[in-house]
Amino acid sequence: MRMRSALFVLACLAVAVLSLLPGTALPPVAFNVWDKAQHAGAFAALAVLGLWAFPRQPAAVVGALLVYGVFIELAQGATSWRYGDWHDWLADAVGVTLGWAAWRCAGVVRGRMGVA
Repeated sequence: MRMRSALFVLACLAVAVLSLLPGTALPPVAFNVWDKAQHAGAFAALAVLGLWAFPRQPAAVVGALLVYGVFIELAQGATSWRYGDWHDWLADAVGVTLGWAAWRCAGVVRGRMGVA
């Protein structure tokens, strides 16, 4: 369990660092599909790792990741080289939902196969 939670924490730190690194000097784009897909993918991975690390606390993991996404957007807005965007947070939320759904589906499949 400690290894799982350590991996989850490291992944969260990696997402924070990558999210706060200075980006290019391009102006904000109204809506960039690739950027949103990256947000969703990162938060789906975080959700799967978090639920793997804390399988008995799915609501806490999902809630914490949604709040984490808000904090990252606020932190980006506090820098002079990034900007916070509620569309990014929405993509984070979609990713958390997809990660939760994948985790639930994996549990159903394991249960039907008799795998613990």
